[in-house]
Amino acid sequence: MSDKRTFSFEFFPPKTAEGIAKLRTTRQQLAQFRPQFFSVTFGAGGTTRDGTLSTVLEIRAEGHAAAPHLSCIGSTRENIRAILEEYRSHGIRHIVALRGDIPSGMVEAGEFRYANELVAFIRAEHGDHFHIEVAAYPEFHPQARSAEDDLNNFVRKVQAGADSAITQYFFNADAYFRFVDEVQARGVDIPIVPGIMPISNFGQLCRFSDMCGAEVPRWLRQRMQAYMDDTASIRALGLDVVTELCDRLLAGGAPGLHFYTLNSAGLVSTVWQRLGL
Repeated sequence: MSDKRTFSFEFFPPKTAEGIAKLRTTRQQLAQFRPQFFSVTFGAGGTTRDGTLSTVLEIRAEGHAAAPHLSCIGSTRENIRAILEEYRSHGIRHIVALRGDIPSGMVEAGEFRYANELVAFIRAEHGDHFHIEVAAYPEFHPQARSAEDDLNNFVRKVQAGADSAITQYFFNADAYFRFVDEVQARGVDIPIVPGIMPISNFGQLCRFSDMCGAEVPRWLRQRMQAYMDDTASIRALGLDVVTELCDRLLAGGAPGLHFYTLNSAGLVSTVWQRLGL
């Protein structure tokens, strides 16, 4: 079973020389765990297009598999076509296809409104050349009109040609298992890998979670608030919570784990070692 699991680590493109150097060190530390791939995020409206590609190419030059993210909101078909051609010309065969967020100040969504339209476009242009990952939301997308709508949106992405999915992070394993059961009941049979967010900073976690709709359980918020500025205790509690979550997910049959590293290796490495992977 374990040899079929997919483990991956996500980075964002650094913007400074210091950030680039730090990410190289982080990759070196995480590469020892032999992940199936590293993924690299793509800024709203393509704002990190060059940084995403250069980071992916550097990872590949180091001998590791890499998957660039590609978000379509605010883009034209011609723009997305050019990016896909560029990825293909570099031998990239793995993409994380997302709708993305509308950039600040932009009124028009562009020629793609939803991720399923992007997936269908990639398949129409490139057939089976790319392995396509899509996003899944066990606690439902914050902009979905209803839980039912969100499930149907995910099914549309799979029907458009997605090969596998990575979830938004969450801290409630039951939400993940329920989501998988519900989409499988709708005929979905692709692997849905849980996204895992290590906890190092309570304020940062709350900001991220409020933006993306991830639920931080009340008991966890209360415990972390009680620690105030005691960062060591927050990190220790976070490690316990995330390790236990990963353990339960893998024991329950999750097909792997995808870690949101925030370009740091420390917490992810500790969780990995605790899990004995």
